[in-house]
Amino acid sequence: MKKLFGLLLSVLIIYVIYFDLTVGTLPTSAPQHVDAQVEDITKEKNNKPKTDIPAFEAKVKPGDTVISIVENELDKSLPVSITKLIEDFKKLNPGKAPEKIQIGSTYVFPDYSKK
Repeated sequence: MKKLFGLLLSVLIIYVIYFDLTVGTLPTSAPQHVDAQVEDITKEKNNKPKTDIPAFEAKVKPGDTVISIVENELDKSLPVSITKLIEDFKKLNPGKAPEKIQIGSTYVFPDYSKK
């Protein structure tokens, strides 16, 4: 009985590994053509929001946060509340969450150097 159970368990494990390698278990979206991806990137770059908030662009490096990038640009501590910073970041980067900025990507950050 133990041998049969061990054999069935081994077959199940082998099948699961085979299924995972051939079909996969992670959801995927429909593939896009390269032209569509380039068009999306072009639209995103040309679709900059028009706000009256003074701003600067910066590329995110490893370990950077929205607060650290703005403070490094100012060379002093943040002159506004964190809530205000988050609101302004979201206005300048529609659809982008400040807690999910990507390393190597360029974002628009509010410039509080006049305050």
